[in-house]
Amino acid sequence: MIKILLTGSSGFVGNALLNTLVKSSEYDIKSVYRILPSILNKNIDYIQIDSIDSKTNWKKYLEGIDMVVHLAGRVHLMNDSAKSPLDEFRHVNTEGTLNLAKKAAIAGVKRFIFISTIKVLGEQTAPGQAFKSGDSFNPQDPYSISKVEAEVGLKLIGEAHGMEIVIIRPPLVFGQGVKGNFTSLLKLTRLPIPLPFGSIQNKRSLVSVENLIDLIVVCLTHPKAKNQTFLVSDDDDMDTSELISRLAEAGGYKAYIFGFPLTMLYILLQLLGKLPIYDRLCGSMQVNIEYTKSQLNWNPPFKVNDSLSNCWLSDSHH
Repeated sequence: MIKILLTGSSGFVGNALLNTLVKSSEYDIKSVYRILPSILNKNIDYIQIDSIDSKTNWKKYLEGIDMVVHLAGRVHLMNDSAKSPLDEFRHVNTEGTLNLAKKAAIAGVKRFIFISTIKVLGEQTAPGQAFKSGDSFNPQDPYSISKVEAEVGLKLIGEAHGMEIVIIRPPLVFGQGVKGNFTSLLKLTRLPIPLPFGSIQNKRSLVSVENLIDLIVVCLTHPKAKNQTFLVSDDDDMDTSELISRLAEAGGYKAYIFGFPLTMLYILLQLLGKLPIYDRLCGSMQVNIEYTKSQLNWNPPFKVNDSLSNCWLSDSHH
């Protein structure tokens, strides 16, 4: 049995990963929470840790652990109220990660899987210029800067101690239980009004939570995952109007989309003080996963339309 320490189990991806691992008899899981869930599964060893930072004491939880999957982190916030967001992100995402990795290496953990973000490479891609795994760092915000620093530090710890480091960089993750920006998209899709997105010609890569988890599970044991960095997506890029149309259809709605001059859309969102939304709606952000596919002999097994349908299952306003 492979003994795994999993952090971030109460999050969207962590909870789904935990539910997948528990179904297999191959894994013995220690699961880290800030607040323990109300219903406990007898097949999981629950650990309560108040905060993950440079001082967290992991020693007793790492005894006998073969692998760590580190999903816990301070997530990207649209309206961050912290005095210094970068300091806050660094405490958790950089120092917290590197402290755990050092302790894991000392405890003899063989492999450490870190879930980073595609944002370490930048916020946008030019048309036809997808991000590739060997691209240079280009973080644009405190969240992605903290993840870059964690990636760099992890590699140094791995080299110093002989612990295998696997880094996975997902784009926007969606699926049942999704929160954040994707919830806003669900609300928008449901409105019985025409949407002015028909003129947007962009391409975005997304990844369903099912495909991301499938890749994480492959990376637990695949010999060729050792010390590699993988980009991940559903390998099915869409423009904004296609995404909204497919999302609407998956929920049993009909999307009404019409062409509207992008300059007007820009001015409108600027007046509303919502300019960051323009970049997300109109910008391209594509991910090339050819290296991931060839290195691991992996293809995303779950179809996008099925995963889009799952988004509606958890949506309370459906």
